[in-house]
Amino acid sequence: MLLDYNSLLLAVGFSAACLSITLFGTWLAARSDRFLLTWALSVLVVVVEVFVYDAYIKTPGSALGVLTLGLLLFGFSVMLGAAHQFRTGRSPLPRIALGAGISFAFTLPPMALGYDGLGFITENFFAALLLFGTAYEYWKGRREAPVHLLGIAVLYALTAASFVLCSAVLALNGELVLGHAPSNWAEDLSLVIVIASMTGIGALSLALNQGRLARHHKREALTDALTGLLNRRALFDAHGSAPVGAFTAVVLFDLDGFKAVNDQYGHAAGDEVLRGFAEVLSANLRPNDIAARMGGEEFALVLKRALPEMVEATAERIRLAFAARAVETESGELRCTVSAGFAFGSNEGMSFDKVLSAADKALYAAKRAGRNRVLDFRRAG
Repeated sequence: MLLDYNSLLLAVGFSAACLSITLFGTWLAARSDRFLLTWALSVLVVVVEVFVYDAYIKTPGSALGVLTLGLLLFGFSVMLGAAHQFRTGRSPLPRIALGAGISFAFTLPPMALGYDGLGFITENFFAALLLFGTAYEYWKGRREAPVHLLGIAVLYALTAASFVLCSAVLALNGELVLGHAPSNWAEDLSLVIVIASMTGIGALSLALNQGRLARHHKREALTDALTGLLNRRALFDAHGSAPVGAFTAVVLFDLDGFKAVNDQYGHAAGDEVLRGFAEVLSANLRPNDIAARMGGEEFALVLKRALPEMVEATAERIRLAFAARAVETESGELRCTVSAGFAFGSNEGMSFDKVLSAADKALYAAKRAGRNRVLDFRRAG
């Protein structure tokens, strides 16, 4: 052979170990991304498999053969589970169980019965399927970060293709019993591809995670932590610089007597009331409407392509739904009301600040008129 197989195998183990450490380190920096831990564990299993396979090369045997095949297929099954977890946020366990269960059923019995050639053929085939599945998961999630995820998908697919090649060469040779580890040009090429892919996947995963962290911090900066709605900054970022037209309305809501709620029932109950109103608000939004918590007990709603009757009906629906909502506290059931005021932009276009100020005047007119009502700025006089 032109290449020293043992050296290549050692290089694979080293590359996999570096990737596992990289993934584990990035998980420690962002523990909300649990897929990183699953991914790191999958690569760690592959590292263990490399050392077991090295032992098998030196002293072939059914027990070591079953162990090395099982470790590789389990590691790739966990890798598939990590990719699914990355894309969906769901548990990786079903994918892991399915991948390992099917591949074990077809691969381990031949090896255990002494048909090691057949065992390696099926191992390479199912390893390729698991890797193609992993590539497909990243490809399906490519909208989040197209360049990085497409790169990862291509590298996994390339690695999968190298396993297909190994399986094909062994199958063409037609040896169901080898008595030793496979040794051919396809195996050498596959190891080279695996080394290159591990390096590339590691680099892309670091860049991907940094991008995720940046997007996460940006979302946190623009989101109200208590209610999950946009915050005041996000609302002004979206609308503060653009003129507001005649068919865009701003509705301001203010919870009635909220200070008394905090004083009588405690801040935990007050927080529950705020979350409850945010849920009512979100449940009554159209896809293009924007809701935000302005601060304290004040909320804003921006409705585009709207008419006064529709805006008033929406605000009334929210007011009635909130008044009917009960919050359980230690002191008994708590019900609250909300007042609202709304205003429109103009044909010429008004500044967002002016429309917001008009809605604020309508809101406080509603407060003065007895609370628990909705007023149009044009009738708030």
